[in-house]
Amino acid sequence: MPDPLVPARLAFAADGTPFSEAYGDLYHSAEGGSAQARHVFLQGNGLPQRWRGRRCFTILETGFGFGLSFLTTWQAWREDPARCARLHFVSIEKHPFQDSDLAFLFKKYPHLESESTRLAARWPMLVPGMHRIEFDRGNVVLTLFFGDLAEGLPQLRFAADAIFLDGFAPAKNPAMWEPRVLRHLARLAAPGATLATWSVAAPVRAALEGAGFSVEKDKGFGTKREMLRGNLISRKKTNPEKNPLRSVIVIGAGIAGAAVCERLAARGWGVTLLERQSAPPAGPGRHAGVFHPVVTRDDSLFARLTRASFLHLLNHGKNLENLEWERCGVLQLARDGEEQAAQRAAIDALALPPGYAQYVTRKAAAAHAGVPVAADGIWFPSGGWIRPLSLVAAQLASAAGRLEARFGCEVSRIARESAGWTAYDHAGRTLAQAPVMVLANAAEALTLAPSRCVRIRRVRGQVSFLPAGKFTAPRVVVLRGGFVLPAHRGESIAGASYDFDDDDAAARADSHAGNLERLERILPGTGARFDPAALEGLVGFRAVAPDRLPLIGALADDGAATPRNPQPATLPRLEGLYGAFAYGSRGLLWAGLGAELLASMLEGEPLPVEGRLADAIDPGRFLLRSVRRATSAPA
Repeated sequence: MPDPLVPARLAFAADGTPFSEAYGDLYHSAEGGSAQARHVFLQGNGLPQRWRGRRCFTILETGFGFGLSFLTTWQAWREDPARCARLHFVSIEKHPFQDSDLAFLFKKYPHLESESTRLAARWPMLVPGMHRIEFDRGNVVLTLFFGDLAEGLPQLRFAADAIFLDGFAPAKNPAMWEPRVLRHLARLAAPGATLATWSVAAPVRAALEGAGFSVEKDKGFGTKREMLRGNLISRKKTNPEKNPLRSVIVIGAGIAGAAVCERLAARGWGVTLLERQSAPPAGPGRHAGVFHPVVTRDDSLFARLTRASFLHLLNHGKNLENLEWERCGVLQLARDGEEQAAQRAAIDALALPPGYAQYVTRKAAAAHAGVPVAADGIWFPSGGWIRPLSLVAAQLASAAGRLEARFGCEVSRIARESAGWTAYDHAGRTLAQAPVMVLANAAEALTLAPSRCVRIRRVRGQVSFLPAGKFTAPRVVVLRGGFVLPAHRGESIAGASYDFDDDDAAARADSHAGNLERLERILPGTGARFDPAALEGLVGFRAVAPDRLPLIGALADDGAATPRNPQPATLPRLEGLYGAFAYGSRGLLWAGLGAELLASMLEGEPLPVEGRLADAIDPGRFLLRSVRRATSAPA
């Protein structure tokens, strides 16, 4: 479990330069932070010249501070008419500033006002892990890891073209400059990568040379006589651009498929969407689903994945037009005394900011809900509800310029051929061809790409529509083994059933009765007001993997020979075939981040999640477990 984040405290030296009390050091040279960034980090890495003519250029920074180097780089990119099409800036910060302190700091740098105002407006919640923010129509992408450098560097997955080493002085913060930490830089460096830092300390030079860089001193900034520049000692040739044709077939126009279409279209891919339903959704529909993170005391992989997905949804949802959603807040009530104790312990251990999650008593929970509730619980102020059909429509509309959506096209078979992947209908006719294919069609994905290692189960879920006039609906979403939503358009929604291997698509009274029992456990005295036989409802089907995590990434080839001691990176894959399915009951949460992850993989861009999370949802994980079990079994 990571240590709780400790925000930086706002402090200044006598001359007004921002100062870190924790490390006893300045955040930048007293001669000027932006000028220092341009001299040391931009010129030291040959920028802006090196990014010119590139489709994508990636920078890694150790020590975000309050973002001065990022803002200066972003401004230089905007000023350069020959700039790269897409700029990635990845940075790690152990002690990020609160948004209010950040806004105060930015007032000292009026020449960066355009950039700093937008950064302050999109500044993420101070919770551990990865945060991705897009600017300038997605052409500038800031990926932040909040946490310790020694923890964050091993979790990053990308190839950096330039590296900014911008920690506090080695004498003040030696942990950032240790050889075992700096060795990760060579792993993350692209062929031809450069680095620069203001530090010329002998141990730093030795550590960088030991990591595989050639380094030399250069003229420093201001009163500092020297700085350091370096180059990765070439070990291999530059890889060709991934998927140069940038064309993809996406099968399935639900939440998962629509998100993949939107993320790839945003990167300029040509997308052919094949959907067996005869027409796209008309209007937002009656159904609404819940989105909220999960909190566990050990900050499990599941909790980290839901946190990353939740924050991505809050951030990216602002970019989608006509999305029907409400961040009204979500109460997750404890089901019993044991869960109540676990919730309280988790909140205490993680020291999460109140804007993300807080423990509340039953009385406080009722005050949030506006109605009496059954128990204490966790309050997620930024959680809420979304109408899924509006999300699908918003994503497809955003992708419209690069998207060919073909409804009424049921794919019966897929095959890899000379032109890439081909989708065929029941009559054997070709529906589409592309170098890359993404299966986003839930449980049906494995009928097209069978696997002996993956078992997906289909789950029936039914929700019940409750006329608002028959009870006082809460003004927030309330959960307790089920959910109830605030009233909207004259009705509330309660649910949901969770029935394995049940293919009945019609709403049933027994499922309504189950939903009313769940409602009673949430809002005592409410469930008995409704006749289950008189309620209307909606049925949907989910796909669930054995470990309840989604499958996102390149599909494994479990018919090929596997290497000894296999790892996710060495597993055989079905070239050009990817999956985004098995989202279970958390599709609203996982689809957006899953699509961003998939698009980043296809583009060879920095991943938006920690490496351990990408491995946890890798479709090859089941093959990996199977092979490891087989090799560890006694002869």
